[in-house]
Amino acid sequence: MKITLITCTYNAAAVLQRTLDSVSRQTYDDIEHIIIDGKSRDDTVALAEQYKTSSYLHHKGHQIRIVSERDTGLYDAMNKGLALATGDYLCYLNAGDTLASPSTVATIAAAASASPAGYGVIYGETDITDEQGAVIGKRHHSAPERLTWRSFRHGMLVCHQAFYANTAIARGIRYDLRYRVSADVDWCIRVMKEAERQKLSNCNVHQTVCHYLRGGMSVQSHRQSLAERFHTMRRHYGLADTLLMHAWFVVRSAFASLR
Repeated sequence: MKITLITCTYNAAAVLQRTLDSVSRQTYDDIEHIIIDGKSRDDTVALAEQYKTSSYLHHKGHQIRIVSERDTGLYDAMNKGLALATGDYLCYLNAGDTLASPSTVATIAAAASASPAGYGVIYGETDITDEQGAVIGKRHHSAPERLTWRSFRHGMLVCHQAFYANTAIARGIRYDLRYRVSADVDWCIRVMKEAERQKLSNCNVHQTVCHYLRGGMSVQSHRQSLAERFHTMRRHYGLADTLLMHAWFVVRSAFASLR
Protein backbone atom coordinates (compact mmCIF):
# COMPACT_ATOMS: atom_id res chain seq x y z
CA MET A 1 0.00 0.00 0.00
CA LYS A 2 1.83 3.07 -1.28
CA ILE A 3 0.81 6.53 -0.03
CA THR A 4 1.65 9.59 -2.12
CA LEU A 5 2.22 12.96 -0.49
CA ILE A 6 2.35 15.99 -2.78
CA THR A 7 4.02 19.20 -1.60
CA CYS A 8 3.70 22.35 -3.70
CA THR A 9 6.19 25.13 -3.02
CA TYR A 10 7.20 28.60 -4.13
CA ASN A 11 9.83 30.58 -2.21
CA ALA A 12 8.98 28.47 0.84
CA ALA A 13 12.41 27.98 2.39
CA ALA A 14 11.30 29.54 5.68
CA VAL A 15 8.67 26.84 6.35
CA LEU A 16 9.52 23.87 4.13
CA GLN A 17 11.98 22.09 6.43
CA ARG A 18 9.38 21.21 9.06
CA THR A 19 7.19 19.70 6.35
CA LEU A 20 10.07 17.57 5.09
CA ASP A 21 11.01 16.56 8.63
CA SER A 22 7.46 15.42 9.38
CA VAL A 23 7.55 13.11 6.35
CA SER A 24 11.01 11.75 7.11
CA ARG A 25 9.90 10.86 10.66
CA GLN A 26 7.10 8.59 9.45
CA THR A 27 7.26 5.00 10.69
CA TYR A 28 5.64 3.81 7.46
CA ASP A 29 8.12 3.17 4.65
CA ASP A 30 6.13 2.93 1.41
CA ILE A 31 5.79 6.67 0.86
CA GLU A 32 6.09 8.53 -2.41
CA HIS A 33 6.81 12.22 -1.84
CA ILE A 34 6.40 14.50 -4.86
CA ILE A 35 7.61 18.09 -4.52
CA ILE A 36 6.34 20.50 -7.18
CA ASP A 37 8.16 23.82 -7.08
CA GLY A 38 7.24 26.93 -9.04
CA LYS A 39 10.85 27.89 -9.85
CA SER A 40 11.62 29.36 -6.44
CA ARG A 41 14.25 32.07 -6.13
CA ASP A 42 15.23 31.26 -2.54
CA ASP A 43 16.68 28.06 -1.02
CA THR A 44 13.51 25.98 -1.41
CA VAL A 45 14.90 23.67 -4.10
CA ALA A 46 18.24 23.31 -2.31
CA LEU A 47 16.42 22.14 0.83
CA ALA A 48 14.36 19.70 -1.22
CA GLU A 49 17.44 18.30 -2.96
CA GLN A 50 19.24 17.85 0.36
CA TYR A 51 16.19 16.01 1.66
CA LYS A 52 16.08 13.80 -1.45
CA THR A 53 19.68 12.68 -1.05
CA SER A 54 19.32 11.82 2.65
CA SER A 55 20.82 8.39 3.29
CA TYR A 56 18.26 7.88 6.06
CA LEU A 57 15.35 8.26 3.63
CA HIS A 58 16.99 5.95 1.12
CA HIS A 59 17.28 3.34 3.86
CA LYS A 60 13.59 3.73 4.64
CA GLY A 61 12.69 3.32 0.98
CA HIS A 62 10.92 6.63 0.49
CA GLN A 63 10.58 7.62 -3.16
CA ILE A 64 11.17 11.35 -3.64
CA ARG A 65 10.66 13.27 -6.84
CA ILE A 66 11.33 16.99 -7.33
CA VAL A 67 10.05 19.09 -10.22
CA SER A 68 10.97 22.78 -10.36
CA GLU A 69 9.50 24.77 -13.23
CA ARG A 70 7.26 27.74 -13.78
CA ASP A 71 3.53 27.27 -13.31
CA THR A 72 0.42 29.41 -13.41
CA GLY A 73 -0.33 29.10 -9.70
CA LEU A 74 -0.93 26.65 -6.88
CA TYR A 75 -3.64 24.61 -8.58
CA ASP A 76 -1.58 24.22 -11.74
CA ALA A 77 1.19 22.83 -9.49
CA MET A 78 -1.31 20.53 -7.80
CA ASN A 79 -2.40 19.18 -11.18
CA LYS A 80 1.23 18.43 -12.02
CA GLY A 81 1.64 16.48 -8.80
CA LEU A 82 -1.61 14.66 -9.43
CA ALA A 83 -0.40 13.49 -12.84
CA LEU A 84 2.79 12.05 -11.33
CA ALA A 85 1.23 10.23 -8.37
CA THR A 86 1.59 6.44 -8.36
CA GLY A 87 0.46 5.62 -4.81
CA ASP A 88 -2.80 3.93 -3.90
CA TYR A 89 -3.96 7.07 -2.06
CA LEU A 90 -2.72 10.64 -2.27
CA CYS A 91 -2.80 13.73 -0.10
CA TYR A 92 -1.53 17.30 -0.44
CA LEU A 93 0.85 18.46 2.29
CA ASN A 94 2.01 21.90 1.31
CA ALA A 95 4.98 23.85 2.61
CA GLY A 96 4.51 24.69 6.28
CA ASP A 97 1.95 21.92 6.86
CA THR A 98 2.99 18.79 8.74
CA LEU A 99 1.77 15.28 9.45
CA ALA A 100 0.33 15.13 12.95
CA SER A 101 2.51 12.29 14.27
CA PRO A 102 5.16 9.82 13.08
CA SER A 103 2.44 7.17 12.74
CA THR A 104 0.02 9.23 10.63
CA VAL A 105 0.75 7.59 7.28
CA ALA A 106 0.77 4.14 8.93
CA THR A 107 -2.72 4.91 10.25
CA ILE A 108 -3.95 5.85 6.78
CA ALA A 109 -2.37 2.77 5.18
CA ALA A 110 -3.86 0.47 7.84
CA ALA A 111 -7.33 1.90 7.25
CA ALA A 112 -6.93 1.48 3.50
CA SER A 113 -5.73 -2.12 3.83
CA ALA A 114 -8.72 -3.03 6.01
CA SER A 115 -11.14 -2.62 3.09
CA PRO A 116 -10.75 -5.11 0.21
CA ALA A 117 -12.88 -2.89 -2.05
CA GLY A 118 -10.99 0.24 -1.07
CA TYR A 119 -12.34 3.64 -0.06
CA GLY A 120 -13.01 6.76 -2.05
CA VAL A 121 -11.49 8.98 0.64
CA ILE A 122 -9.77 8.36 3.96
CA TYR A 123 -9.90 11.39 6.25
CA GLY A 124 -9.32 12.71 9.76
CA GLU A 125 -9.08 15.81 11.93
CA THR A 126 -6.86 18.87 11.63
CA ASP A 127 -5.04 21.09 14.12
CA ILE A 128 -3.99 24.65 13.26
CA THR A 129 -0.40 25.84 13.80
CA ASP A 130 1.22 29.26 13.92
CA GLU A 131 4.15 30.43 11.80
CA GLN A 132 6.60 28.70 14.18
CA GLY A 133 4.80 25.37 13.84
CA ALA A 134 3.21 25.38 17.33
CA VAL A 135 -0.34 24.01 17.57
CA ILE A 136 -2.74 26.82 18.50
CA GLY A 137 -6.05 24.95 18.38
CA LYS A 138 -8.45 22.72 16.55
CA ARG A 139 -9.84 23.62 13.16
CA HIS A 140 -13.25 25.29 13.31
CA HIS A 141 -14.92 22.38 11.48
CA SER A 142 -14.78 18.82 12.79
CA ALA A 143 -14.73 15.86 10.42
CA PRO A 144 -18.18 14.23 10.27
CA GLU A 145 -18.62 10.59 11.16
CA ARG A 146 -20.05 9.95 7.69
CA LEU A 147 -18.64 12.04 4.87
CA THR A 148 -20.29 12.36 1.45
CA TRP A 149 -20.09 14.97 -1.30
CA ARG A 150 -23.27 16.51 0.15
CA SER A 151 -21.48 17.19 3.45
CA PHE A 152 -19.63 20.18 2.02
CA ARG A 153 -22.90 22.11 1.77
CA HIS A 154 -22.11 23.01 5.38
CA GLY A 155 -18.58 24.20 4.59
CA MET A 156 -15.33 22.36 3.97
CA LEU A 157 -15.76 19.95 6.88
CA VAL A 158 -12.50 18.11 6.13
CA CYS A 159 -9.30 20.05 5.55
CA HIS A 160 -7.68 19.44 2.18
CA GLN A 161 -4.50 18.26 3.93
CA ALA A 162 -6.50 15.65 5.88
CA PHE A 163 -8.20 14.28 2.75
CA TYR A 164 -6.50 11.15 1.35
CA ALA A 165 -8.10 10.46 -2.03
CA ASN A 166 -8.12 7.16 -3.88
CA THR A 167 -5.56 7.83 -6.62
CA ALA A 168 -7.42 5.78 -9.24
CA ILE A 169 -10.30 8.23 -8.85
CA ALA A 170 -8.34 11.41 -8.17
CA ARG A 171 -6.06 11.25 -11.20
CA GLY A 172 -9.07 11.56 -13.49
CA ILE A 173 -10.26 14.75 -11.77
CA ARG A 174 -8.09 17.79 -12.33
CA TYR A 175 -8.25 21.03 -10.38
CA ASP A 176 -10.37 23.61 -12.19
CA LEU A 177 -7.97 26.48 -12.98
CA ARG A 178 -10.86 28.92 -13.38
CA TYR A 179 -10.83 29.11 -9.58
CA ARG A 180 -7.98 31.09 -8.03
CA VAL A 181 -8.42 30.23 -4.34
CA SER A 182 -11.17 27.62 -3.96
CA ALA A 183 -10.45 24.91 -6.52
CA ASP A 184 -9.66 22.53 -3.66
CA VAL A 185 -13.28 22.62 -2.44
CA ASP A 186 -14.59 21.86 -5.93
CA TRP A 187 -12.01 19.08 -6.42
CA CYS A 188 -12.86 17.36 -3.14
CA ILE A 189 -16.57 17.41 -3.96
CA ARG A 190 -15.97 15.94 -7.42
CA VAL A 191 -13.72 13.21 -6.00
CA MET A 192 -16.43 12.23 -3.53
CA LYS A 193 -19.11 12.31 -6.23
CA GLU A 194 -17.10 9.90 -8.33
CA ALA A 195 -16.44 7.67 -5.31
CA GLU A 196 -20.17 7.48 -4.71
CA ARG A 197 -20.79 6.69 -8.37
CA GLN A 198 -18.35 3.80 -8.01
CA LYS A 199 -20.13 2.74 -4.79
CA LEU A 200 -17.06 3.36 -2.61
CA SER A 201 -17.55 4.63 0.92
CA ASN A 202 -15.29 7.06 2.79
CA CYS A 203 -13.40 6.25 6.00
CA ASN A 204 -12.93 8.41 9.11
CA VAL A 205 -9.79 7.34 11.01
CA HIS A 206 -10.90 9.31 14.11
CA GLN A 207 -7.47 10.86 14.59
CA THR A 208 -5.80 14.19 13.95
CA VAL A 209 -3.78 13.57 10.80
CA CYS A 210 -2.63 17.06 9.81
CA HIS A 211 -1.21 20.23 11.32
CA TYR A 212 -2.23 23.04 9.00
CA LEU A 213 -0.34 26.34 8.85
CA ARG A 214 -2.84 29.16 9.34
CA GLY A 215 -3.16 31.92 6.77
CA GLY A 216 -3.68 29.98 3.53
CA MET A 217 -4.82 31.49 0.24
CA SER A 218 -8.52 31.49 1.17
CA VAL A 219 -7.71 33.56 4.28
CA GLN A 220 -5.43 35.95 2.42
CA SER A 221 -8.06 36.47 -0.34
CA HIS A 222 -11.18 36.19 1.80
CA ARG A 223 -13.61 38.09 -0.43
CA GLN A 224 -12.60 36.19 -3.57
CA SER A 225 -12.77 32.94 -1.61
CA LEU A 226 -16.36 33.65 -0.54
CA ALA A 227 -17.41 34.45 -4.11
CA GLU A 228 -15.75 31.32 -5.51
CA ARG A 229 -17.21 29.08 -2.81
CA PHE A 230 -20.68 30.43 -3.52
CA HIS A 231 -20.16 29.60 -7.21
CA THR A 232 -18.87 26.11 -6.32
CA MET A 233 -21.80 25.36 -4.02
CA ARG A 234 -24.31 26.65 -6.56
CA ARG A 235 -22.71 24.43 -9.19
CA HIS A 236 -22.94 21.28 -7.06
CA TYR A 237 -25.97 21.87 -4.83
CA GLY A 238 -28.20 24.29 -6.73
CA LEU A 239 -29.07 27.95 -6.11
CA ALA A 240 -31.86 27.49 -3.55
CA ASP A 241 -29.83 25.23 -1.28
CA THR A 242 -26.78 27.48 -1.61
CA LEU A 243 -28.74 30.63 -0.67
CA LEU A 244 -30.27 28.84 2.32
CA MET A 245 -26.93 27.62 3.61
CA HIS A 246 -25.26 31.02 3.16
CA ALA A 247 -28.08 32.65 5.09
CA TRP A 248 -27.39 30.20 7.90
CA PHE A 249 -23.65 31.03 7.75
CA VAL A 250 -24.49 34.74 8.20
CA VAL A 251 -26.78 34.05 11.17
CA ARG A 252 -24.24 31.72 12.79
CA SER A 253 -21.46 34.29 12.39
CA ALA A 254 -23.65 37.01 13.90
CA PHE A 255 -24.39 34.88 16.96
CA ALA A 256 -20.71 33.95 17.32
CA SER A 257 -19.71 37.64 17.32
CA LEU A 258 -22.09 38.34 20.22
CA ARG A 259 -20.53 35.76 22.52
